[in-house]
Amino acid sequence: MATKVEEKIIKGLPGGLALVIYIVLVAAAIFLIAAGIAGEADGLTAMAVAGAVLAVLLIIGLNGFKVLAPNEAAVLTFFGKYYGTLKRDGFYYVNPLCATVNPAAGLGMLRKKVSLKAMTLNNEKQKVNDEEGNPIEIGVVVIWRVVDTAKAVFAVENYSSYIATQTDSAIRQVARQYPYDVSDSGDEKSLRGSSQEIANILKAELQERVDMAGLEILEARISNLAYAPEIAAAMLQRQQAAAIIAARQKIVDGAVSMVDMALKKLADNHVCELDDERKAQMVSNLLVVLCGNKDAQPIVNSGSIY
Repeated sequence: MATKVEEKIIKGLPGGLALVIYIVLVAAAIFLIAAGIAGEADGLTAMAVAGAVLAVLLIIGLNGFKVLAPNEAAVLTFFGKYYGTLKRDGFYYVNPLCATVNPAAGLGMLRKKVSLKAMTLNNEKQKVNDEEGNPIEIGVVVIWRVVDTAKAVFAVENYSSYIATQTDSAIRQVARQYPYDVSDSGDEKSLRGSSQEIANILKAELQERVDMAGLEILEARISNLAYAPEIAAAMLQRQQAAAIIAARQKIVDGAVSMVDMALKKLADNHVCELDDERKAQMVSNLLVVLCGNKDAQPIVNSGSIY
């Protein structure tokens, strides 16, 4: 079982004070070497050797100077063991035998500091199935940052790759639990219609997955959502048909209401008395006029309606 490493914050020596001491030691090394070379006595030769040894130690000691910008951290190891983390910005001096570790920086990069800034992961579109089995294309933007440097560096191989992989997995997990669009009843969450709720669910799902890596998810939102190309045309026709049906229902409801109002007005104002057959004919004509797609062409009857 892997050993858990707890983050340990270290302060380090003030870099300005260490630099002054370092300059004094450099001057002393130069003096010893110069005096030893100029003299011929055994004592002076020993001074030169001591100056050379001091110079070598000073060269090794250069590794102890650390400069941190705001929102940067340096994770230090001492002969393979976790030594501590520098988190405050400034100029410091630490044990020069400590190595700065950051697997996410890559082997060929000299910059080994861990960034504590908010970073953006733009997950590429991937094809998944929604709750109804429809293939959809979905992309997510994740805003995240490192909060525990020890976990980020030692708990996973590469925290940048880790969060990208976990984002792919979380998208599939969340997408298959909800339909692409709202169902007929309208009381169910959907990927398209409940964007804020889905974003909160996705954020919680992803946060649970990356806790072990010392990462914090600040925001996770769907940036791209569409039906897969192979069913996009059919789904568009389905949406258009549903929209036409809904529009027709509203038109019919309005037309029936207007016909009812017209008959009541005629009866209340005693404009004319219509029998059931004439009322049925009038209702039919009004519904044709009100529900038709085209403008009605009136026919003028100059004779008796009877």
